[in-house]
This record gives sequence, C-alpha cells and structure tokens, in this order.
Amino acid sequence: MIQAIAPPTITPQEYLDREIDSENRHEYRNGEIIPMSGGTPNHNKIAGNLYAALNFALKRQPYQVFIADQRLWISDRNFYTYPDVLMVEGELVYQEGCKDTIVNPCLIVEVLSKSTRSYDKDEKFASYRTLPSFCEYLLIDQYRFHVEQYSKTDNGKWLFCEYEGENSSLFLSTIELEIALADLYDKVNWSTEE
Repeated sequence: MIQAIAPPTITPQEYLDREIDSENRHEYRNGEIIPMSGGTPNHNKIAGNLYAALNFALKRQPYQVFIADQRLWISDRNFYTYPDVLMVEGELVYQEGCKDTIVNPCLIVEVLSKSTRSYDKDEKFASYRTLPSFCEYLLIDQYRFHVEQYSKTDNGKWLFCEYEGENSSLFLSTIELEIALADLYDKVNWSTEE
C-alpha cells in the first residue's frame, strides 16, 4: 500500500521572508505557497479604473485605497493574499510585527479570470468574511460588463446585487459613490477576449 506524502508546509514567517526577495507574488494558504498568476491587460485596466475612481472620489476623506500589491493577512484562516483592490476606512491596522501587511479592509475587489472565478467567489470570499472590518465585496467580470456586489448589513447578513450592461451603474454601499460600468470598463479591448 502506497502512502500519500503531504506537501511540506512552511510557517507564516518563512513565507514572509521568502516573499520579500521574490520577483513574483504568492498567496500563503495555511502552510502552502501558491504562485499568483499575472493579470491580463484588461484585468489591469479594470482594476486600475476602479482604483482611480475610488482614489479620486475619496480625496481628503478618511479612506485609503490600494491596488494589487498590498498584502492582506487573515489570521482566522492562516492566509496571506493580495486582492486586486482594497480599501481601508480610517487608520491602517497592520499584522503584529509587520509594517507591510494590513488586516482591516472594509472593501475588497477581485477582477475575475477564468482560472480564479470559482475560488474568488467561494473559498476566498469565505476567508474574507472572517475579517471584522470587511463589509463589501465586488467581483468584476473581465469578459463582459458584469459586476457582483455583496454588502454586509448591520445585523451581519450579506445582500447580493448584480449590475450588467454598458449602461448600468454600480452603487457602492461602503461609501456614497456611483460608478458607471462604461467608466469601469474604459479602454478594455474586448477583441482580445474569447
């Protein structure tokens, strides 16, 4: 009888030490290091458009917006990741002993790809929901005008809204902001998609 050998696990500190010198970003999932694939130009345009809209709308307000390279620690899941866009209300709260890893986002955004769609909607969202500060999640499709929004209510329930079509507008629940999907998808080259 052949026994399966479990993959070697590393500690969070070993992961952080490796990530400092790494040319590529990786997620850390409970002892495993998972390479993060690079985004397509359309993926980056969509994330950049949202980041720009948020950053401009929130000037001189108590919010901070980050794109792609901001590491997030989710202690309940022993999980490090890099959301496509995230927003923090008020002061940044860092993981103990770190000055580059935050723990208190209120809004997290993932631009969906074919390879990450299911993971972002299920396992990753479940992990994000363990963060007490987290109250809004956007899943943006990069292949068509389509956004899914999950908003946490005062009693801890999650509400779902869906926005579809070039003439639709997204209404954020964390802050008072309307973003036209035409602006969110500005300069996306649909001919490069399947």
